[in-house]
Amino acid sequence: MKQNNIKVAVTGGIASGKTTVCNYIKEQGFALFSCDEIYAELLTRGAFTEKLTSEFGNDILAADGGIDRHMLANAVFSDSNKLKKLNEITHPLIFSEMFRRAENCKGLVFFEVPVLFECGYEKLFNEVVVVQRDINERILSLANRNKLSLKEAQIRIESQLNYDNCKFEEYYVIHNQGNIDNLRKVIRLILAKMARKYGL
Repeated sequence: MKQNNIKVAVTGGIASGKTTVCNYIKEQGFALFSCDEIYAELLTRGAFTEKLTSEFGNDILAADGGIDRHMLANAVFSDSNKLKKLNEITHPLIFSEMFRRAENCKGLVFFEVPVLFECGYEKLFNEVVVVQRDINERILSLANRNKLSLKEAQIRIESQLNYDNCKFEEYYVIHNQGNIDNLRKVIRLILAKMARKYGL
């Protein structure tokens, strides 16, 4: 089947600034799909809820019978086997739905993908943008955002790929240093490079 768009993954560790980068890309008029948003939709579906509770127990249920994302996260982020199982259940469904929605999009199409390299999904995309940020800033940001202790935030970050120890020469890398103007400038440069590369 002929490809009618260029699939670009935007990834990085928890609290690296992926969403900030993606929001600016959307502001520039590009189509963008989020794994997290689709995951949130899946959590409202009864069949998906039943699949998760059969695997992780009823402790992950909220009072309304839906999935309590905080409880689910607590259940899996401290146990690598449970996290792996959660990924095995959710990722095929998320990617199938995400690519289905992107079928009719033209040109550069962006996808916010939190655990791209951990699962080897980089092969599904034409290009990859990696957002990196100082780990101490990430811990503080995640703790504030999700109302976690610093230790809880650190555990969640350390459950993922250590981006600081990886080499990303073949990908576009954005170093998020907290300066929004510089961040946007780098994003615009990357968008322009991709457009030139694919003659868009």
